[in-house]
Amino acid sequence: MTTRWFDRRSPRVIAHRGLAVGEPENTLPAFLHAMALGVMHLETDVHATSDGVAVLSHDPDLHRVGGPQSPIAGLTASAVRRIRLRGDVEIPTLAEALHAFPDACFNIDLKHDAVVEPAVAAIRCANAIDRVLVTSFDEKRRHRAVADLPGVATSASSPGVIRAVVAAQTRVPLLARLAMKGIHALQIPERQGSLPVLSSALVRAAHANGVEVHVWTVNETADMERLLDLGVDGLITDRADLAVPVVTARP
Repeated sequence: MTTRWFDRRSPRVIAHRGLAVGEPENTLPAFLHAMALGVMHLETDVHATSDGVAVLSHDPDLHRVGGPQSPIAGLTASAVRRIRLRGDVEIPTLAEALHAFPDACFNIDLKHDAVVEPAVAAIRCANAIDRVLVTSFDEKRRHRAVADLPGVATSASSPGVIRAVVAAQTRVPLLARLAMKGIHALQIPERQGSLPVLSSALVRAAHANGVEVHVWTVNETADMERLLDLGVDGLITDRADLAVPVVTARP
């Protein structure tokens, strides 16, 4: 299968948990808000309920977004469905999100080992392998999902990012090629604490190996302009409403 996640021309605006300006993050209204601006790449996170359903949430519980403190892993899917966030908004399942926006490309972060099988099942059920990119900070978790989704797009996990950064610094093409084998994107912060992650050398090495560079989480227009000048291929942002004009104004 050939992924179509990268079909649209870069640079890409990747709506981080949708556009949660006036809407709860990782909900259908937040995604709709982003897509109304022309954004076609939606980033989201998934956890598994106690009965094995992948639901959208960054945190292991829903307290920060107005839900209960109970861990999602201890709730059934029907219990999660009864929860209402601000504005009487439901917490969607991954399957519901994929079916609700059949033209969108989803960037799916697998937050826990238990969510791999439910997420894979939801992606397969929606016939969405060619329009999702799966990722996880945990490399084994990501590999499990990729193995069950032949042809799916994927970005490097934390160990892979470290390998790519070190390889780029050596400026040895073979090391960069080995470090970036099997991935389609590097999705990285500009810095990790006091340590720089992004560099022009990393962007060059990634592009030489057919790998895109997406930076998170970029919410200031000045930073967006600066990173695009550096050659990054995607802005993962909470403020798609600011990023879209920046990107569309560029040649």
